[in-house]
Amino acid sequence: MSPVILFILGVVFVAIGIAVSIALHEVGHLLPAKLFKVRVTKYMIGFGPTLWSKKKGETEYGFKALPLGGFVSMIGMYPPNKEDGTVRPSSTGMFQTLATEARSMAHEEVGPGDENRVFYRLPVWKKIVVMLGGPAMNLLIGLVLTAVLLMGFGIATPTTTIADVSKCQVKAGETIDPDSADCKLTPAASAGLKPNDVVTSFDGKPVTSWDQLTGWIRASAGREVSMTVERNGARVATTVTPVLSARPVIGADGRQAKDDQGKLLYQDVGFLGVGAQTTLVAQPASSVLPMAGENIKQIAGVILNLPARVAGVAKAAFSEEPRDPNGPISVVGVGRVAGEVAAMEQVPVQSRIGALVGLLAGLNFALAVFNLIPLLPLDGGHVAGALYEAVRRRVAKLFGKPDPGAFDIAKMLPVTYVVAGLLMGMGALLIYADIVKPVNLFG
Repeated sequence: MSPVILFILGVVFVAIGIAVSIALHEVGHLLPAKLFKVRVTKYMIGFGPTLWSKKKGETEYGFKALPLGGFVSMIGMYPPNKEDGTVRPSSTGMFQTLATEARSMAHEEVGPGDENRVFYRLPVWKKIVVMLGGPAMNLLIGLVLTAVLLMGFGIATPTTTIADVSKCQVKAGETIDPDSADCKLTPAASAGLKPNDVVTSFDGKPVTSWDQLTGWIRASAGREVSMTVERNGARVATTVTPVLSARPVIGADGRQAKDDQGKLLYQDVGFLGVGAQTTLVAQPASSVLPMAGENIKQIAGVILNLPARVAGVAKAAFSEEPRDPNGPISVVGVGRVAGEVAAMEQVPVQSRIGALVGLLAGLNFALAVFNLIPLLPLDGGHVAGALYEAVRRRVAKLFGKPDPGAFDIAKMLPVTYVVAGLLMGMGALLIYADIVKPVNLFG
């Protein structure tokens, strides 16, 4: 299959995955709302003109022309207007919220028997459950996909078989022509090591894992040690003298670590000049939560530093400075990464599919964490409004004052418009940067 077709398939795979994730996010709002007897008028995927819809019971289900998200419309998300008692329409979707609120003259009809089925009359804990249902659904999807990745596909684990042997000793960031006089042979090349050699012992000790071997090599700089490999079924003995070399410091996330100023970190260790072949190894169920937790931690770190990260993207987009591979990207960037992964024909198909599953898992964790930001129109903003309502009622009760009633979160709409504007601007910037200066994840 041609690389172009594989690229397109990778993009389509992730696009469908994102659409399903968004649809299930809204299901996370829909189910508890119906459980708590709130009248849900619409469940829609996308925005703009309706392409198809069907009414089942009191809810209209359908698809719209612009696949930019989804929304669930519940009656009475805001308390009534004090002037005329009408209930203002709203929904869980960011763009839909802005659209309905912009129609300031529009009102939502509360029919007979619906007086106690409006969202704003729910107890605070039920409001929080409804609004957290979306992020919780994304967390669940992320956990399931992480389990599929780790337990089904497995993760790439280095073996004791040599994949490649570097010919020349090269300092970090430099390149040398292997056929030039400047090429100084690596210890591995000098010892005659070859690809597909299986390392069986080092310095007289049996080798059981590549990480174990790497640690011994790093600690043996300048010292001649014995080494045994198995080559084509035969035992081959040799000696190697690892040289002292500056090698990248790898962090817990598998990437090269940086100091407080963002400078890449290196350390002087023993260097041999060999790389390991890898194989996919299924992981136990106990590895799922730690992996998911590490993923969420990294995403939360990006979001907590989002202004600085976005500023870095803007600087890179309009200068010669490279993009930070750990920075935020748009759906365009995600699609490009998915396409590149799918088109890597030198990588086994199973590994490529696993990488795409892992990408979708990360996207769902990102959707969950991002939606928890306590600002409208995000789900976290509604949760913050509900918590404020609970505190306000508690304070009133403590001081013997009348119950102030449901908090009118519509008062925060000016902030909503500002936040939404910033989010749209950030999205446009990331899309532009992903087109003119895409993130390079593969060297």
